[in-house]
Amino acid sequence: MLSNFKAWYRRRILKNESIPDDIWRQAVTRLRFLRGLDTAELERLREYATLFLHSKQISGAHGLIVTDEMHVLIAAQACILILNLDLDYYDGWVEIIVYPSEFIRNYEYVDEDGVVHHAAEAVSGESWLGGPLILSWEDVSAAEAELGYNVVIHEFAHKLDMLNGDANGFPPLHADMSRQAWSEAFSEAYADFCRRVDADEAIEVDPYAAEDPAEFFAVMSEAFFEIPLSVKLHFPGVYEQLMLFYRQDPAQRWRKS
Repeated sequence: MLSNFKAWYRRRILKNESIPDDIWRQAVTRLRFLRGLDTAELERLREYATLFLHSKQISGAHGLIVTDEMHVLIAAQACILILNLDLDYYDGWVEIIVYPSEFIRNYEYVDEDGVVHHAAEAVSGESWLGGPLILSWEDVSAAEAELGYNVVIHEFAHKLDMLNGDANGFPPLHADMSRQAWSEAFSEAYADFCRRVDADEAIEVDPYAAEDPAEFFAVMSEAFFEIPLSVKLHFPGVYEQLMLFYRQDPAQRWRKS
């Protein structure tokens, strides 16, 4: 009964709140990683983006006016992660706040001697467990020019990671996936990645992935969609696990585009 009601409710939203054709075409044209999607996949993404915009509240901060085009661009990028999953993966929170550019995050940390420090840093995005997701519009726009970088995908990957608690690089896996295989693939790749970063080796993936396992998962998710051929070549074990988790094969899609 609940399943039937949800399907009916979603059909009603899609009928009454469809994304205008011109705005959708503009978003698809701007986002390179969508170019390999077939007609059915693009239509499903559009439906998910429509339902996403109905369920989320996107507001601007510091005087930023979030236009319809900006709404759709954010929604399309957020929904690529769940294209073959379900919109329910984004349940449990509502608000998305968009700043004009980087914003200041204040936080505390404890050093090795047990001393508490207060710090502030400029960030391009942030996800809160059970709370809002925050984005810098300047960085959202930068994704068009900077291949492999995508703050929207990054922050929404954190949201998926948080489905079973604090972000730690180990989101809830599907029933047909192996926790051991995930752990081994990511642990080995993370250690190798940190070694490469420490050695100043040239690498396409953002070095920020070396920050901790949660950031490694989020950055690798960015790269999985943005530069899939590179991830598949240099981190094949991680690529395989992400392919199973997202139920997508962007490398194959990229070859077709």
